[in-house]
Amino acid sequence: MTLIEQITRDIAEAMKARDQPRLSALRMVKAALVNGEISKGRPLEDGEAQQVLASLIKQRRDSIEQFGAAGRQDLVDKETAEIGVLEKYAPPAPSAAELEQAVAAAITDTGATTPKDMGRVMKAVMGALAGKSVDGKAVNELVRKKLAG
Repeated sequence: MTLIEQITRDIAEAMKARDQPRLSALRMVKAALVNGEISKGRPLEDGEAQQVLASLIKQRRDSIEQFGAAGRQDLVDKETAEIGVLEKYAPPAPSAAELEQAVAAAITDTGATTPKDMGRVMKAVMGALAGKSVDGKAVNELVRKKLAG
């Protein structure tokens, strides 16, 4: 079953349960996936659908930061709830140990020694962790810390 089929089924369940916050988040995901299909001119592959989902989660996290800074707790709560719904469909995130190991391996493989090599290391780490729900900001901070010393 594809991701869009699963979300369509869950939309029907949310309607029956009258779960408005979940229904709203699922409709938003389905709309983004359908828009992706339209722009590609074909059904999305699983990896592409996961990228759309990861993008939506990242947008919600960025919004939470902005709303928190503006003192809008009501909107922070709404976005947090949406992330909870979206993460059920995202692949699992790597553990801290897996992340550390991937960064160390990428630094060794690329021969990186200075912060100037950060781009190569980031590309290698993100490639190694493909298929998992990876927070690029966390990877960036870890790589920066390792290369700084």
